[in-house]
Amino acid sequence: MGKMLIVEDSATFRQTFRKALGHRFPEMEIAEAENGEQALDIIETFKPDIVFMDIRLPGENGLALTGRIKIGHPNIFVIILTEYDLPEYRAAAFKNGADDFITKGALNMSQLVAMVNKMMPEKNRYDQK
Repeated sequence: MGKMLIVEDSATFRQTFRKALGHRFPEMEIAEAENGEQALDIIETFKPDIVFMDIRLPGENGLALTGRIKIGHPNIFVIILTEYDLPEYRAAAFKNGADDFITKGALNMSQLVAMVNKMMPEKNRYDQK
Protein backbone atom coordinates (compact mmCIF):
# COMPACT_ATOMS: atom_id res chain seq x y z
CA MET A 1 0.00 0.00 0.00
CA GLY A 2 1.23 3.48 -0.82
CA LYS A 3 0.29 7.07 -0.10
CA MET A 4 -0.57 9.97 -2.40
CA LEU A 5 -1.00 13.68 -1.75
CA ILE A 6 -2.97 15.99 -4.03
CA VAL A 7 -1.85 19.64 -3.79
CA GLU A 8 -4.49 21.70 -5.58
CA ASP A 9 -6.29 24.93 -4.69
CA SER A 10 -9.51 24.07 -6.57
CA ALA A 11 -11.63 22.06 -4.13
CA THR A 12 -13.80 20.74 -6.98
CA PHE A 13 -10.84 19.43 -9.01
CA ARG A 14 -9.10 18.10 -5.89
CA GLN A 15 -12.14 16.13 -4.72
CA THR A 16 -12.97 14.82 -8.20
CA PHE A 17 -9.37 13.75 -8.77
CA ARG A 18 -9.26 12.11 -5.34
CA LYS A 19 -12.38 10.07 -6.15
CA ALA A 20 -10.89 8.96 -9.48
CA LEU A 21 -7.61 8.00 -7.81
CA GLY A 22 -9.45 6.17 -5.03
CA HIS A 23 -11.37 4.17 -7.62
CA ARG A 24 -8.19 3.21 -9.51
CA PHE A 25 -5.98 2.76 -6.43
CA PRO A 26 -8.25 1.41 -3.67
CA GLU A 27 -5.33 0.32 -1.47
CA MET A 28 -3.70 3.77 -1.54
CA GLU A 29 -4.15 6.32 1.21
CA ILE A 30 -4.87 9.72 -0.33
CA ALA A 31 -4.53 13.10 1.38
CA GLU A 32 -5.29 16.61 0.12
CA ALA A 33 -3.75 20.05 0.56
CA GLU A 34 -5.04 23.33 -0.83
CA ASN A 35 -1.79 25.32 -0.51
CA GLY A 36 1.95 24.91 -0.07
CA GLU A 37 2.02 25.42 3.69
CA GLN A 38 -0.58 22.72 4.20
CA ALA A 39 1.26 20.42 1.78
CA LEU A 40 4.56 20.73 3.67
CA ASP A 41 2.83 20.01 6.99
CA ILE A 42 1.08 16.95 5.54
CA ILE A 43 4.30 15.66 3.95
CA GLU A 44 6.04 15.65 7.34
CA THR A 45 3.32 13.59 9.04
CA PHE A 46 1.70 11.61 6.21
CA LYS A 47 4.92 10.80 4.28
CA PRO A 48 3.43 10.30 0.80
CA ASP A 49 5.11 8.28 -1.93
CA ILE A 50 3.66 10.46 -4.71
CA VAL A 51 2.59 14.11 -4.76
CA PHE A 52 0.35 15.49 -7.51
CA MET A 53 1.23 19.20 -7.61
CA ASP A 54 -0.63 22.09 -9.20
CA ILE A 55 1.51 25.04 -10.32
CA ARG A 56 -0.80 27.89 -9.32
CA LEU A 57 -1.34 27.81 -5.56
CA PRO A 58 -2.04 30.44 -2.93
CA GLY A 59 1.28 31.65 -1.50
CA GLU A 60 4.20 29.65 -2.87
CA ASN A 61 3.79 28.27 -6.39
CA GLY A 62 3.95 24.56 -7.08
CA LEU A 63 7.24 24.75 -8.97
CA ALA A 64 9.14 26.29 -6.03
CA LEU A 65 7.30 23.98 -3.64
CA THR A 66 8.44 20.98 -5.70
CA GLY A 67 12.04 22.08 -5.25
CA ARG A 68 11.59 22.38 -1.48
CA ILE A 69 9.98 18.95 -1.27
CA LYS A 70 12.72 17.28 -3.33
CA ILE A 71 15.48 18.82 -1.19
CA GLY A 72 13.98 17.45 2.03
CA HIS A 73 12.43 14.30 0.61
CA PRO A 74 14.24 13.22 -2.57
CA ASN A 75 12.44 9.86 -2.68
CA ILE A 76 8.97 11.40 -3.01
CA PHE A 77 7.79 11.36 -6.61
CA VAL A 78 6.34 14.73 -7.62
CA ILE A 79 4.06 14.92 -10.64
CA ILE A 80 3.14 18.40 -11.82
CA LEU A 81 -0.54 18.42 -12.77
CA THR A 82 -1.54 21.74 -14.33
CA GLU A 83 -3.68 23.54 -16.87
CA TYR A 84 -0.63 25.47 -18.08
CA ASP A 85 1.22 23.45 -20.72
CA LEU A 86 3.95 25.99 -21.43
CA PRO A 87 7.57 25.06 -22.31
CA GLU A 88 8.92 27.39 -19.60
CA TYR A 89 6.72 25.70 -16.95
CA ARG A 90 7.85 22.24 -18.08
CA ALA A 91 11.50 23.32 -17.95
CA ALA A 92 11.06 24.89 -14.49
CA ALA A 93 9.22 21.80 -13.23
CA PHE A 94 12.07 19.46 -14.17
CA LYS A 95 14.70 21.95 -12.99
CA ASN A 96 12.99 21.88 -9.57
CA GLY A 97 13.06 18.08 -9.51
CA ALA A 98 9.60 17.09 -10.78
CA ASP A 99 9.42 13.48 -11.90
CA ASP A 100 6.72 14.09 -14.49
CA PHE A 101 4.50 16.83 -15.95
CA ILE A 102 0.90 16.26 -17.01
CA THR A 103 -1.63 18.76 -18.27
CA LYS A 104 -5.10 18.42 -16.77
CA GLY A 105 -6.66 18.46 -20.23
CA ALA A 106 -4.52 15.49 -21.30
CA LEU A 107 -5.06 13.51 -18.09
CA ASN A 108 -5.61 9.87 -18.96
CA MET A 109 -6.25 7.50 -16.06
CA SER A 110 -4.74 4.48 -17.86
CA GLN A 111 -1.49 6.40 -18.38
CA LEU A 112 -1.64 7.54 -14.77
CA VAL A 113 -1.96 3.95 -13.54
CA ALA A 114 1.05 2.95 -15.66
CA MET A 115 3.02 5.91 -14.28
CA VAL A 116 2.23 4.98 -10.67
CA ASN A 117 3.22 1.37 -11.34
CA LYS A 118 6.52 2.55 -12.81
CA MET A 119 7.23 4.86 -9.86
CA MET A 120 6.31 2.33 -7.20
CA PRO A 121 7.35 -1.12 -8.45
CA GLU A 122 7.88 -2.43 -4.91
CA LYS A 123 4.33 -1.41 -3.93
CA ASN A 124 1.16 -3.14 -5.07
CA ARG A 125 0.67 -3.15 -8.82
CA TYR A 126 -2.57 -1.62 -9.98
CA ASP A 127 -4.92 -2.78 -12.66
CA GLN A 128 -4.71 -0.67 -15.83
CA LYS A 129 -8.38 -0.97 -16.83
